Amino acid sequence: MSTFFALLFYLAFALFALGLGYKIYDFARTPAPLKIPTTPAPVNAGGVVLRMAREVVLFESLFKSNLWIWGLGWLFHASLALVLLRHLRYFTEPVWIWVAFIQPFGMYAGITMLLGVAGLWARRLFVERIRYISTPSDHLMLVLLMAIALSGLTMTFAVHTDVIAVKGFFLGLMNFNWQALPSSVVLYAHLLMVALLLLIFPVSKLLHAPGVFFSPSRNQADNPREKRHIAAWAKHMESEN
Repeated sequence: MSTFFALLFYLAFALFALGLGYKIYDFARTPAPLKIPTTPAPVNAGGVVLRMAREVVLFESLFKSNLWIWGLGWLFHASLALVLLRHLRYFTEPVWIWVAFIQPFGMYAGITMLLGVAGLWARRLFVERIRYISTPSDHLMLVLLMAIALSGLTMTFAVHTDVIAVKGFFLGLMNFNWQALPSSVVLYAHLLMVALLLLIFPVSKLLHAPGVFFSPSRNQADNPREKRHIAAWAKHMESEN
C-alpha cells in the first residue's frame, strides 16, 4: 500500500501541476476584446488590486448578492484554507512556528468546513432554481469534499492514526526516500480521495479558484476614456495594417 500511494501521489501531483499550469496559461492568453468591468469599478491598477483582494478574501460580490450563500461559501473556504495550512506540518521539518500555533484552530476548522460544504450541497438539493442547473458532477464534487472532511475528522477525533509515520511518508516522497505508511483503512480512504481531488481539479469547476483572477469584469480598470483597450490579437492586426 505504501508503494501504491507513493506512485499515486507522484502521478496525481504531476497531473495536477501540469493541468493547472496549462489552464492558467489558457486563461492568460484568452483575449478580452471589450472593456467590461462591473461598475462601480476602480479607475487605476491599484484599485483593481484592492478590488481583487476583497473579492478573493471576502467574496465581496457574493456578499452583496446573497448573504446566506455568502456565509456558507465563506465559512467553507476560510475553513478549508485553515485546514490546508494546518497540514503543512506533514511537509515541513522542523514545523514552522506559525503552523504549530494554528494546529488547534485548524483541527476544529475541519468541523466548520464540513458544515459549510454540507450547507452548499443542501442549497443544490433544495433550492429549485439551483437544483435545475446543477449537474451530477456538481453533486459528486461536494460529496467528495464532504467525504474528505469526514474521514479527516474521523482520524482526528475517533480512529487515531500514527501521524508521525504519515509525516515520514510525505517527507520521504519529497526527498525520494519512500517510507512506510501506517496501516489504517480510514487513512487509505482519506488519501485516496485527496489524490482523486488532485486528479480532477484541473478539469472541474474548482478552477474558479485561479479563474477569478482572469475575470475581465473584475480585473479591468474603468478607464475607457483615459486608455484605449485593444485585445492582443487586435494589436497584431493593427500593426499589419
